[in-house]
Amino acid sequence: MTKADLIAVIADKLKFPWARAELLVDVVFGCMEQSMSRGEKIEIRGFGSFTVRQYHAYDSRNPRTGAIVPVKPKRLAFFKVGKEMPERVNDGRRSTGSQAGMGSQVPRVW
Repeated sequence: MTKADLIAVIADKLKFPWARAELLVDVVFGCMEQSMSRGEKIEIRGFGSFTVRQYHAYDSRNPRTGAIVPVKPKRLAFFKVGKEMPERVNDGRRSTGSQAGMGSQVPRVW
């Protein structure tokens, strides 16, 4: 699912104009980015959590030349799946009857 797909689902489910659904998605993602840039954890129960991991500087090697290359310290976003998400994903894969093999369908929004 892309950002455009998410906007389309929100616009359809909530009967919002495209621009309003896009604004909603942008605001949510913007708030998440701001929280993570401050080093805060984001936890969405039943879905998962986003944290920021700090990586220290280290020396690595260029695989082609073998030269030592310094790698700067960095912070990266990390996502951990919640307990309920694997169950939801696996339950969603079990198709019964006429739904089996129907190809891509509109994703379920919780």
